[in-house]
Amino acid sequence: RVVRKVLVEEASEIERELYMAIVLDRETSRLVVIASSEGGVEIERVAAETPERIFKVWVDPCTGLMPYQARKICFRLGLSGQAFKDGVRAITSLYRLFVGEDATLAEINPFIVTRDGNGLAIDAKVNLDDDAAFRHPDHADLQDLSEEEPLETEASSYGLNYIKLDGTVGCMVNGAGLAMATMDLIKLCGAEPANFLDVGGAATAEGVENAFRILMSDEDVRCVLINIFGGIVRCDRVAQGVVDAVRNIGVIDVPIVVRLEGTNAAEGLEILRGSGLDFHTASGFHEAAQMAADLAGGGE
Repeated sequence: RVVRKVLVEEASEIERELYMAIVLDRETSRLVVIASSEGGVEIERVAAETPERIFKVWVDPCTGLMPYQARKICFRLGLSGQAFKDGVRAITSLYRLFVGEDATLAEINPFIVTRDGNGLAIDAKVNLDDDAAFRHPDHADLQDLSEEEPLETEASSYGLNYIKLDGTVGCMVNGAGLAMATMDLIKLCGAEPANFLDVGGAATAEGVENAFRILMSDEDVRCVLINIFGGIVRCDRVAQGVVDAVRNIGVIDVPIVVRLEGTNAAEGLEILRGSGLDFHTASGFHEAAQMAADLAGGGE
């Protein structure tokens, strides 16, 4: 990617490097402050090599982070004097940011102690919850589209959940669970998925056409697998969207495997057969995945 901005900061004389972060602990349904006396490196590495240097403090959702908890963390980190005060302030601010901005991760790595005894956050990372974006319209100003995957950005504008991967089998599926199962089965059949694409539970013909266009924009795709289980989604609507997309795009030089099951599946298959277009239809999940893997050149 093209570098568009460079951040230049004043150099600091570092005596110690520490780690502080706040994440959601799904097992306890609470926020947890994770701290380590070893900062400046990936926390996963510390957890694997020196786990005794990591400790956690859980936050009661009814009271929030209490002042004594912030002090306890700084005591455990071995801070004193001005560095202790700066550490308490940093942890407290990190918690306020996490809650106030609907973050999923707020991390300072490293928090340093300088040679003159001050505490300073040298680097920080914040992940924001996309599902809370409606509460924070100002977050849109922080997004740098030049750093995003173009196809993911386009899919988001259509309300589609798309993630680019490294494989060759393009996937269009309804429902995140079925999408992940589809990717697993493609791998078991000897190929690799090119993407995660969930068209959602209320897919329209227009939405399916947009999804198909995105799949066709990926030059790595050698075969497309459309795997639809019709519950809320009507299979005939999906089929019509696929037919319209193929006709509007024009020449399609990759095979398309379609598996329809559930609401109006028979009608959907009839639309595909009557289109005069070359679709490969499968009656079963495994059959569809194996067919797609074989057509992509990676089947076992």
